[in-house]
Amino acid sequence: MREITIRDDRGRGRLEAYADAGSADSGSPDSGPPGTGSADASAEVVGHIAYFVLDAPERALVPVHTIVEPAHEGRGIAGSLARELYAVAAREDVPVAPLCPYVEKWAERHRDEAPAPDPGLIDAAKQWLRAHPDRF
Repeated sequence: MREITIRDDRGRGRLEAYADAGSADSGSPDSGPPGTGSADASAEVVGHIAYFVLDAPERALVPVHTIVEPAHEGRGIAGSLARELYAVAAREDVPVAPLCPYVEKWAERHRDEAPAPDPGLIDAAKQWLRAHPDRF
């Protein structure tokens, strides 16, 4: 199985999983935590979580969609993306307010890594999404 590298593309609001036929960069001293480095030029995106950053009532990461390319399904990529999303949130000391059904179910099964979201934060995220229907 090919190595998977996960990279946070905050500008595009995507946490992306890359697979490479050779080796993928799993982080160098100046590229951030392991698994978040830049994928090399031969890597392909095999999955992603689309998300936005909610600013009020408090800053939070809000995953909206999880997509894994059909040829790569069943390999744990979606779970790895969800785990990394929560790790990013922990490093930034912000909560996650999952609107993506997959991330929500993953979080319910992994409460040790994914604290239960505040219902008020979920409501605020839903309101933001309704106000920005063209975003996703």
